[in-house]
Amino acid sequence: MAVGGIVYGWCFGHRHDRVRGYPGCSSMVTLWRSGSRTCLRLVFQPASDRAIADGYFDEGAVVRLSDREYLNLHEPGSVRALLDEVLIRGLFPAAGSAEVDGWPLFDAVRPQGPPSGL
Repeated sequence: MAVGGIVYGWCFGHRHDRVRGYPGCSSMVTLWRSGSRTCLRLVFQPASDRAIADGYFDEGAVVRLSDREYLNLHEPGSVRALLDEVLIRGLFPAAGSAEVDGWPLFDAVRPQGPPSGL
């Protein structure tokens, strides 16, 4: 993906990793600048009102359960929307690697509307 003359690569991953502090599974998108080792991981963990693919939804799915808003982290359009929000918020590290919670970015690119039927 090219943004402002900079090319970004990305990949999707899913892990079960208690050692790194995750009590269960998580899905993530890793973003990097072409030609650089700098990267950012957007981590999505399930919660009472949030779901990720783990055999129930299609692989790559992240879902806000309250309104069933959905992103598929395999789709370039979804990742591009998240990358744009990362850049707006200045979250991409200048060097090294970083991990951030992906749910606030999800909420920014999929704003929650008023409840249905109102």
